[in-house]
Amino acid sequence: MKNLNFAILCAGNIAGKMAKTVSQMNEVTPYAIAARELSRAQGMADQYGFQKAYGSYGELVSDPDVDLVYIASPHSHHYEHARLCLEHGKHVLCEKPLTVNQKQAEDLFSLAESKRLFLSEAMWTRFMPFADKLREILDSGVIGEPLTMTVSFGQDLRHIERVVNPELAGGVLLDMGIYPLTFASMFFGSELSQVQSACVKTARGVDCQDSVTLVFQNGRMAVLNFTFLCPYENRAVIYGDKGHIVLDHFHMAQAVQIYGKGEKEPKTVSLPHDFTGYEYEVRAAVKAIGSGKLACDEMPHGETLRLLGLMDQLRAEWGVHYPFE
Repeated sequence: MKNLNFAILCAGNIAGKMAKTVSQMNEVTPYAIAARELSRAQGMADQYGFQKAYGSYGELVSDPDVDLVYIASPHSHHYEHARLCLEHGKHVLCEKPLTVNQKQAEDLFSLAESKRLFLSEAMWTRFMPFADKLREILDSGVIGEPLTMTVSFGQDLRHIERVVNPELAGGVLLDMGIYPLTFASMFFGSELSQVQSACVKTARGVDCQDSVTLVFQNGRMAVLNFTFLCPYENRAVIYGDKGHIVLDHFHMAQAVQIYGKGEKEPKTVSLPHDFTGYEYEVRAAVKAIGSGKLACDEMPHGETLRLLGLMDQLRAEWGVHYPFE
């Protein structure tokens, strides 16, 4: 089977990281980049060896040779752009969050299914090598019964307009909070008995600091904190009754540190990325499409919908609403 022609919709910072990644991969062909300004698309295409550049998204989706489109636009535009691609018969890998709310995602999944097209949320954390390795470590019983996790994630993003602007679905929950929520879901499951939370909002009405505590039906607990106001300890720790596990830069971890009970020095399992970390979601998409699947095993549609529903619930409780909703 010939390589899929890979296209990127938007030419911002994340798009550049994906373009760099794809330029190093053998599984796909770096084919096209589109932006609202042709010069931006052309510059990125030239830099990373893509064959074509387009100055509009309409031109990109009208190209019959485009197979798979990676959407890297702001959150507020994911629904519109994913729908555009699907309506033109393109498979879609869309940056997280897939959409702003659960209802939009349900609509896209329904459309993709009706057209037998692949659609996945590009939550790179779910696809990385550490994910399977950490499950294996937890299942081994090396830290005993996993009981509690803490996850902290923070950066100073106040200078980034898409993060602070409600018109662009700004706020720390959708931009950063989705990572701790995803991590908790990956390793503690989906059966919740309680959700408690608090947030601080900016003068523009988006959430800038959030704390979420998840209590699971099996008695486990996850305490999650995230902020876009300042740098923070970007770390996840899973505690068991016989030890604990630490993952620095948990959302893109390249090592797992295992501490036995009372031990001060960890056993470290290194899991370096092949390129940038984005390669794993692309490979998963290629594999799924080649198998005729409409979703990746690593990122089930149901899990995307569940987490969007949880974030809808949190935003409703906090009074965080976007003008276009």
